[in-house]
Formats: sequence, structure tokens, C-alpha cells
Amino acid sequence: MDILRGLDAITEKYRGSAVSIGNFDGVHLGHQKILSCLKDAAKAFQVPTLALTFDPHPVKLFVPERELKLLTPPEAKARLLERYGIDALLFIEFTREFARLTADEFIDEILVKRLGARVVVVGNGYVFGRGKEGTTDLLRRRGKKHGFDVQVVRQAVVDGKPVSSTLVRTLVGKGNVARAARLLGRPYSMRGTVITGTGRGMPILKIPTANISTPYEAVPKDGVYAVRVMVGTDRYDGAASIGTNPTFKGADRSYEVHIFDYAGDLRGRELKIIFIERLRDQMAFKTVDELKAQIADDIARCRDILGSS
Repeated sequence: MDILRGLDAITEKYRGSAVSIGNFDGVHLGHQKILSCLKDAAKAFQVPTLALTFDPHPVKLFVPERELKLLTPPEAKARLLERYGIDALLFIEFTREFARLTADEFIDEILVKRLGARVVVVGNGYVFGRGKEGTTDLLRRRGKKHGFDVQVVRQAVVDGKPVSSTLVRTLVGKGNVARAARLLGRPYSMRGTVITGTGRGMPILKIPTANISTPYEAVPKDGVYAVRVMVGTDRYDGAASIGTNPTFKGADRSYEVHIFDYAGDLRGRELKIIFIERLRDQMAFKTVDELKAQIADDIARCRDILGSS
């Protein structure tokens, strides 16, 4: 997949594409439904597919006090869109100046002049332009005027509720990774680089752990999780702990993973942590022996869960 950063990066190859527009945070089932329709439209018109997204997320610019926790950093979003078969991803820097574009200016300047879109595919709740004045009805009318088709895709629904990035973020934040996986169509995962930790894993607990530094913002609720871990192209089962290590009266949040049946130095390597199921909250134990006994029980439970998942 080609990654285009800014309007000046658009090449002739992608003029006349099938275009979809959105934040695509998490690339959940709703996004995947739109992307599937986008690929069908591109096939019908024999043109490439292009996803147009924004960086930063508009909420981060206009409502920073919300402290929006994104599910997918830009690199992760790109990997997922490539996985789902998109030919090009166009990042547009979302600035206050860009946000002042009216709906008609966005259509004229971006969709028509810059992209020459052949077909535009969006979700049925899509709004755009200054003050969110643009609607799918307006987009359809302007499409007829400018000569591009418009397809509007109904929201994906799971258990009677529309799938949204907001709902997935809420579930991840509550530690309900199993339900989040149903809305994503895959388990929630995050990537990080192994760093030097406190050194308690082997010397004190006799359990080797990898401490992770991650750029991901939407991190599951503190607790213990059954996970799978990608080390390069190799996959392992494991147990992850997120929290402040209350038994040792820690203050800083850490992300640690014990990889089953793995031997080797991981420092500096990137790991992908795939969350399968949450076991329990973080707990403070009176003694190290009590903690060690609980960890042994957690590992046994994780092995059972992962052996049947």
C-alpha cells in the first residue's frame, strides 16, 4: 500500500480513485464494511482504492481536554488498511485552517480538483465541512453535479448496537477485550518496544517478563490478561500485567508480559501483544510468596484459556 502524506503527494496514479473518507480509528467492523464496499466499487469502475484520513484526529485539535485515547496510531492504522486490501492511504494534516473549509470547498478542492474521485464511499452518519454542515445528501447532490458516484453504507451492528470507535474505546478501557474483539473482528492488540524494567521478574519472582514502552493510547484497564505475543513472525502464548505493581508500592504504570516457553534477550525488540481475555484486577499481596502463588495460578489459567481459544 502507498502512503501519501499531504495533498501534494497525490500522484496521477491515484487520481480518479474510489475514495473513502474517515478517521478509521481501530478499523472496526463498521470500517471494514465500508472498505469492502469501496473495493467492490473500485472493481466495478476498474480504479484503485484510496482511504483519506486525518492526522491529528479532529477531537485532539478542538477538544484536547477530552484526552481522546486513540485505538490505532497512524502506523497501526496504515498496517490495518493495507491488511484489508486498500491501495493507498492519504493523510491530511487536520489544522484549524483546514477545518474552516466549507462542505462545498472540501468537495471542490479535495474530492474534485485534487483527487478527481470516481466514486466516494462513506458511512451513513458521515458529516464534513465547517461546522459539520456537509451531509451524505449534499454529497450525493454534488456528486451528480461533478460526475462522481456516491455510495452510503449502513452501520455495522453487533448485538443490536451500532459498532463505533467510541464503543470499542470504552470496552478496551474497561478491560472487556473479549467483547471489543467482536466489534473489531479480531482481538485488540498493541505494539511496543522491550525496555529495561525493575529487574524483579527473575531475581525475586522467578518469572521472566518483558517490559514494554508503547505509543498506543488506548490501553486496556489495569489487570492481568491472557495474551498472544508476536516476536517477529513467531507467535507465543503469554500472560500480561498492566498496572502499578501495588505489592511493591509502585507509582508508575508498567506493561509487562511473560512469554511462555521463550528463552532469549528481547531488549530493544518490538513485540505485538494480542489481548484475548481479562483474568482479574491488579491486587496488592501481603507477601512475595502470595504474589508468586497467584502468578502461578494466573499462568495456569492463561494456558487453559489460550489452549482452547
